[in-house]
Amino acid sequence: MTGPGPPSKNAAVSLREVTRETLRSVLSLRVAPDQEGFVAPNPVSIAEAHFYPDNAWFRAIYASETPVGFLMLHDDPAKPAYHLWRFMIDHRFQRMGFGRRALAVLFEHVRTRPGATELTLSHGPGEGNPGPFYARLGFEYTGEVEDGERVMRIGLE
Repeated sequence: MTGPGPPSKNAAVSLREVTRETLRSVLSLRVAPDQEGFVAPNPVSIAEAHFYPDNAWFRAIYASETPVGFLMLHDDPAKPAYHLWRFMIDHRFQRMGFGRRALAVLFEHVRTRPGATELTLSHGPGEGNPGPFYARLGFEYTGEVEDGERVMRIGLE
């Protein structure tokens, strides 16, 4: 990863398109080893997104000029349904507030989409799952289970 060095905790967070120039740095982002079972690697997510071009909206998460994470939204304005399909912050940049701030930016984006009233996500079971993180942001369990994962939602009104 090239750039000016690690970002400070209060660096501005933005969501940016993954480009030919930034692809390698986004592909190199990794969660901690004990988190690998909870999210697909970025190369898999980006490959999947290219097979669902009408519904996959993906962005790199930047703190200042440093890529620190990745997210992918299932965006289906025809239903309308908006689902956080993938979300990760590189292990080197966790616990710095970047994930929370990136999701705030995502919430603002989803609010601009047709008929958007909520955002859903799902996560797998197990020690260290991201459920408590999402709950602190206001997500609540719906009681639904999809593909063995517990579904959470947050209202965006």
